[in-house]
Amino acid sequence: MKEDFLHYLWKFKNFECSNLTTTSSLPITIIQSGQYLEQAGPDFFNAQLIIGNQKWAGNVEIHLKSSDWYVHHHEIDSAYDNVILHVVWEHDVEIYRADNSEIPVLELQQFVAESTIENYDSLRTAKSWIFCEKQLRSLDQFLLNNWLERLFFERLERKSVLVTVFLQQSTSDWEAVLFCLLAKNFGLNTNSDSFLELAQSIPFSIIRKESFEVENLEALFFGMAGLLDLDHQEVYSKDLKLRYAYLTSKYQLGQPIMRPLQFYKHRPDNFPTIRLAQFAMLYHQIANLFSRVVELTTMEGMYDVFRISPSNFWNTHYVLDKQSPFKSKIVSKSFIDLIVLNTIIPIRFAYNQSLGIEDTESLVQIVQSIAPEKNTIIDRFDSFGVSAQNAFQTQALLQLKKEYCDKSRCLECQIGIELIKGNSKCNLS
Repeated sequence: MKEDFLHYLWKFKNFECSNLTTTSSLPITIIQSGQYLEQAGPDFFNAQLIIGNQKWAGNVEIHLKSSDWYVHHHEIDSAYDNVILHVVWEHDVEIYRADNSEIPVLELQQFVAESTIENYDSLRTAKSWIFCEKQLRSLDQFLLNNWLERLFFERLERKSVLVTVFLQQSTSDWEAVLFCLLAKNFGLNTNSDSFLELAQSIPFSIIRKESFEVENLEALFFGMAGLLDLDHQEVYSKDLKLRYAYLTSKYQLGQPIMRPLQFYKHRPDNFPTIRLAQFAMLYHQIANLFSRVVELTTMEGMYDVFRISPSNFWNTHYVLDKQSPFKSKIVSKSFIDLIVLNTIIPIRFAYNQSLGIEDTESLVQIVQSIAPEKNTIIDRFDSFGVSAQNAFQTQALLQLKKEYCDKSRCLECQIGIELIKGNSKCNLS
């Protein structure tokens, strides 16, 4: 038994409520169980109860044993003076406030259905991947879909935090924020930090001025990435090096980034050189990119914008100084899907919030039109009976696994809450 389980029981009234009594046999009626506070002080704030014939308003503290009150020294902490009920699993000692007044105690175990405890124990038994893996197939689909929708927006809120940070750093220049976010996500997981450092090392005002020549953007990107430091023999590479030297002097740019780019274990099409060349062409071809994408309402429009081919040099190269057979390096549809999910949707969500616009429906429609992501997490959910039909659902499942399953937050998860419910008359629907 853990204390967080008792928090769950009280929060959701998952126990027999009709004949509640204190340990001194006074009847208890719950009007409001209080606001759950996950911080210092009593566990539930501003509860309303009738104990005996007296109505009380105040706080509720929860412990496994009554004696924990003294173990935690609450009797000398004024924050607990307004506790009107001590909810425990096992009552082993009477407790008193600092003024020596006795605090009523509810011993919860005698009011909790055996089935609820069994469900809780079952959910916390050994797992091969997640605790509820054996019960997932039995879930009500309506409950699951509602929870996935909430999870999607949780994930979106988390991603939009970075947008807010960049916005403050760029003095509210949305185009500059998009530039940094796109750079980060063009780098994929392996090079995301390096690409972001690169983007932040070049003032966006310079990108605006130099975007008329794609070679200038490539020179800036490859130079700041430290890829032009070697003595290259290719004419194109030498030209980029000269351009970089000129631009560095012109704009008084600093040293190349500290994080080296990673090529290892990447397919050639995902080499950082290719992604930087595509990124350069994107900003060469499309001015005011943020203004363009913020108005798009379909994935077809997104594909039209981001389906970019880098300069001709890259048709026969993957790196700067080694020729390869001809192959077009156009940005793939699957890569655009990732860019939209990880960059465009979060920045539009944050932008709408900044304007006080409620436009989540159109964002959801875009995400629902994207094919489901393919990775080991989504595959495992599928093997346990939860199949994703689109990226809206895969994003939600990723949030579920990383923020709830991996952190054992079953008692905060709607799936866990539903699976633990027993036969109590006070169960919340």
